[in-house]
Amino acid sequence: MSLGTTPFNRGPAGGEALDRRWIEAHIPHQGPMCLLEEVLTWDAAHIRCRAVSHRLAGNPLRAGGRLGAVCGVEYAGQAMAVHGAIMACVSGGRARPGYLASLRNLVLHVARLDDLPEDLIASAERLAGDGSTALYHFAVSSAGRELLSGRAGIVFGAETTR
Repeated sequence: MSLGTTPFNRGPAGGEALDRRWIEAHIPHQGPMCLLEEVLTWDAAHIRCRAVSHRLAGNPLRAGGRLGAVCGVEYAGQAMAVHGAIMACVSGGRARPGYLASLRNLVLHVARLDDLPEDLIASAERLAGDGSTALYHFAVSSAGRELLSGRAGIVFGAETTR
């Protein structure tokens, strides 16, 4: 899909899938730090993204050759950022940068992510929010198994010119 002709320039498109190129063009995470491969589905309150980067030896979040399960929070955070970017595009605007302000009810069901052979699915649901904050429930799963979940509070910064 061409970035210049995405349905978001015209309004909602029924949750159409978006590729990595679209993601990188709309969130601050670039190159290896862009952990998501594609948006699978989205609507005004939900997003589901697929990731394969947890298997890469060059994943920038690896420490000691391992990718701990807590790094799944970053995968979910990027899904939330993409959701915000999509919603901004749908409304004809530009997303404001968001910062993780709180993390609640984090439950880790595994110790690490790098040893999982299947793709990761990062899902988020926007529970509440206004122009300056948002509250999301998130989960990261693989092969139908939930790996981690929690709630994240996001605070939005000033508008950027990017």
